Amino acid sequence: MSNKITRRKIIKQGGLALTALALPFPLIAFTKFNRMTDIKNFDVIIIGGSYAGLSAAMALGRSLRNVLIIDSGLPCNRQTPHSQNFITQDGEKPFEIAEKAKKQVLKYETVKFHNDIAVNAKKTTNGFIITTQKAEEFLTKKIVFATGVKDLKPEINGFAACWGISVIHCPYCHGYEVKNEKTGILANGNFAYHYAQLVHNLTKDLTIFTNGKADFTGEQSAKFKQRNIAVIEKEISLLKHQNGKLQQIVFKDHSTFDITAIYSRPAFEQHCKIPEALGCELTEQGLLQVDMFQKTTVENIFACGDNASPMRSVANAVASGNIAGAMINNMMTEEEF
Repeated sequence: MSNKITRRKIIKQGGLALTALALPFPLIAFTKFNRMTDIKNFDVIIIGGSYAGLSAAMALGRSLRNVLIIDSGLPCNRQTPHSQNFITQDGEKPFEIAEKAKKQVLKYETVKFHNDIAVNAKKTTNGFIITTQKAEEFLTKKIVFATGVKDLKPEINGFAACWGISVIHCPYCHGYEVKNEKTGILANGNFAYHYAQLVHNLTKDLTIFTNGKADFTGEQSAKFKQRNIAVIEKEISLLKHQNGKLQQIVFKDHSTFDITAIYSRPAFEQHCKIPEALGCELTEQGLLQVDMFQKTTVENIFACGDNASPMRSVANAVASGNIAGAMINNMMTEEEF
């Protein structure tokens, strides 16, 4: 075979080299850009790109799995000013933690990120087809749902504006920052009693607001009295605040109560309905049912983070995502070996 290079090849290669020199970015940039539009088939698609989803993606990316993260960029804690009780990141801004994580995850060349919302998924012979809001379709062998939950906030004026700032849900995530402050619990029955047990260790200036008729056992009421925890049954009209920081509770009878922080645990629902449509079962609490390896009740579908755990924290989301990623890779290695 002749190794002779024709004049045409020399001109073609020379022109390509000159073009590359003239461009302000390397030719490989075209390859990376086109790869996102050309490749529609992935080993794993992760729906939800916050802490749990990014953690799962890192474990899979480090195992050379082709992964697509689909996310809209609207995490449920976007209003929370700081993240606590997460070692090495204590006190950092949630957005900054997520952005740093995303940059680290996308260094793994087999992981891609798609800014979009998954709206549908169908089973196929070899996996699933995911359809997005932008009418894109992607194929995958496995799915990870890291979609979180949607809080159903009470219709109290000011509640939503204070949520995650001074109306808080977790003593472990926020309690230290409001220790010894004038604190309320907006709850009733067993939820309120459990909150009182946890929060009483952080402040002795504690009041329970049931927003209607109280529903406590005699034993619970006696314990409140013993601990000097008042129970107020008045219905709440609004929460007076300044930029999300509580100042007063205003009741429907126009009386007020000065307050710095309120613990509340509103009802919630799954943020994404696709898992249920695919047959994934929910627990009595309304969470996606998973085993210790984050497997749902449907083969090849995993879930991690707040949608599958009552422990709503950044640290727990990261841990569960890491488990999901590792277990999926383990499953795939067994299938392929």
